[in-house]
Amino acid sequence: MMISGKLCAAVAAAGVVGVASADMVDVVGGQTSVLLDLELIGSVTDLVLTGVSEDVILPGNLGADSVAFAITPPGAASGPTTFGYDSDDFFGTFSGVIGHRGTLTFNESITLGNFDIGYDADLAAFTVSDTFFDGSGLGALFAVEITDAAPLVDTFDVTGDLLITANFASILIDLGLTNTDLTGADVGDAWVQGLNQTVPAPGALALGGIAFLAAGRRRRA
Repeated sequence: MMISGKLCAAVAAAGVVGVASADMVDVVGGQTSVLLDLELIGSVTDLVLTGVSEDVILPGNLGADSVAFAITPPGAASGPTTFGYDSDDFFGTFSGVIGHRGTLTFNESITLGNFDIGYDADLAAFTVSDTFFDGSGLGALFAVEITDAAPLVDTFDVTGDLLITANFASILIDLGLTNTDLTGADVGDAWVQGLNQTVPAPGALALGGIAFLAAGRRRRA
């Protein structure tokens, strides 16, 4: 698996590589805040933000002009979060996606949202993907250029710049919203604040089951 150098450096700087005690954890909640540079976007495209869905959090944690999207739980009926990792070996174990609820509407008619954040091996980066548009989504809209990361036991905290992907740049041109290839353009910031839950080790589950059975036998005795 290709991992970006910036992500490696950010995680190493957070001091979470090679921790003595490891835990398998799943992201089960939290929120992701997004601050789009709407002035810049409006200067290079014909996109204008015209609305947000009721479940979008206003403001987000990146200032008064930011928005935030709630992270879906693993048991969500649609778009569940499936992201997890071993806190002692993040690079070797992370997998899945972080699901979100909430949409943004541009130009009164283009609605994007219910974003998934996951790792794209081809881009060697985490990406933000639309899953809402036209029922099937537009795919990866932004690559997240990591500026800081702390994949800990209790929390998954990541900040980064939002760079337009080649996929989104092509869509903007196809929709007649720009004549410029905007691939790689930095148009905002994101801050993932995930809340984790420790995944019980198989051994712990087995011991718990044995203890439960033993307690039952004692009561019957």
